[in-house]
Amino acid sequence: MTISHLSSISSGTERSSAATPLIQAADDTVNGAVDYNGNPVHRSTSGGWRSASFIIAVEVAERFAYHGISSNLITYLTGPLGQSTASAAANVNTWSGTATLLPLLGAFVADSFHGRYRTIVAAALIYILGLGLLTLAAKLTSDNLHHCRSIKDVSLCAPPWFLVTLFFFSIYLVAIGQGGYKPCVQAFGGDQFDGQDPKESKAKSSFFNWWYFAISVGIIVTLIVMVYIQENLSWALGFGIPCIVLVASLLVFLLGSRTYRYTIKENDKNPFMRIGRVIVRAIRNRHNTPSTIPSEEDACQWRKCSEQFKFLKKALLAQDGSQVDQNVCSVNDVEDTKALLKLVPIWITSLAYAIVFAQTTTFFTKQGATLDRKIISSFKVPAATLQTFIGFAIMIFIPVYDWIIVPISRRLTRKPFGITMLQRIGTGMVFSVISMVTAALVEMKRLDIAKDHGLVDLPEVTVPMSIWWLAPQYILCGVADVLTIVGLQEFFYDQVPKELRSLGISIYLSIFGTGSFLSTFIISTINKATSRDGHESWFANNLNRAHLDYFYWMLAGLSALGFTAYLYFARSYIYNKRNAI
Repeated sequence: MTISHLSSISSGTERSSAATPLIQAADDTVNGAVDYNGNPVHRSTSGGWRSASFIIAVEVAERFAYHGISSNLITYLTGPLGQSTASAAANVNTWSGTATLLPLLGAFVADSFHGRYRTIVAAALIYILGLGLLTLAAKLTSDNLHHCRSIKDVSLCAPPWFLVTLFFFSIYLVAIGQGGYKPCVQAFGGDQFDGQDPKESKAKSSFFNWWYFAISVGIIVTLIVMVYIQENLSWALGFGIPCIVLVASLLVFLLGSRTYRYTIKENDKNPFMRIGRVIVRAIRNRHNTPSTIPSEEDACQWRKCSEQFKFLKKALLAQDGSQVDQNVCSVNDVEDTKALLKLVPIWITSLAYAIVFAQTTTFFTKQGATLDRKIISSFKVPAATLQTFIGFAIMIFIPVYDWIIVPISRRLTRKPFGITMLQRIGTGMVFSVISMVTAALVEMKRLDIAKDHGLVDLPEVTVPMSIWWLAPQYILCGVADVLTIVGLQEFFYDQVPKELRSLGISIYLSIFGTGSFLSTFIISTINKATSRDGHESWFANNLNRAHLDYFYWMLAGLSALGFTAYLYFARSYIYNKRNAI
């Protein structure tokens, strides 16, 4: 079977609901899904953990590749490419923000046109091309630097413009590939579990836990292994290994094609066009006030209709207020639009958590760089490697949550999932607040020790305080991630219309992209405000005169306010499916 045949499966099967009637063959047939040939799919021979294991392996490889670039990108920009720290930071933020928001475009392509399977294959090929060109750019830049070291004119050591252009073209090609890859892989993994089956429904909830566990392993390996290779052996090798790993993962993904379940589109219309048409028609008909809408009453007998956003019901009418227009929207279209709009308050109130999340790769690392990082004799732990505390916390807490906390909560609440998705997210937000309080207290302790030892004006001297003081704030962030991030993944996957699940994952990802931009804005604003009239900024280069503790206290307060707002909207949220409760 050729790759072109495989890549057309998703597109064909997800559009051919009418052409492929599903015959209920006892309880073994899975409704709403077909196999790679477009035939009815059977539970015993498809999907479940059998298929999900292929997809998880692919995602681990993708995270390994992505963090193989992002975790040390600023070092490459300020090193071989010779950029200033300010320019490099701006370039990293721009690339990272673009890579985080591009999944919205990838989700649109997958959900509207090509399907998840085909989009994953195409995105992987773009991803691999980008990594290959990046490896080439790093190799040519390295050769150029080696050649110019023998030349007395140091200015000639700057990489030629075409190498810089090739480098940026490559990393943005990677961002495009990641934009199509990221939202589809996780949604496709969730598709392998039937939410209507009690046993598979529980397994799907566990899938999101173990998904995050697996990618945490990939990230930890990157932080420990790839950073060392890039800085001590070769940048070309450091970019080339992720490329090879991603090629192998694509082959693994294709090997699992016969076991996958492919979702059938229940409606041939473009889902984005359906949602947009509902909003436009509701606005146009805002002055129409019909006494009854018979089509709605009939449809709501078999589908529970939401009482929220009642103004959208006017999309069921023609512009003259009647129901005779054949182009009026259906009740399904209206209810799907309501489902998306209900997510907006949860999205907004989760941004405070995303702002805190952004600090773990910046100021936490700056704190660690000032402390005593010796572990064994003269061996020092690299400051960036401290992020592995979060990864290890995730690896430990996910089994505890899945094997101990969930079963206990099931007995207490008598609900299939123990606690609801929104309860899980909110609990993680509480841990996030505690992590910021802990970070502020540790920073106050660090400043006091620096002052007591006369190191206030000696930023290059190590503060006599063990690196292990930072472990609690990292661990608390890891626990918060298990609860909130995994909860958000499952929530935005589960609560969007089935045809828009890739969009649901990309909406979840956009929370953290927007949070990163907001973090940059807040830091820039505070830096300008606190450095006026000759005062030291909260973010002064000399951390012993800075006040990261003030910033952490502010974030703790902001997170507490965000959690309060979140709690208000979460308590009034009505789940779209009974099994989500």
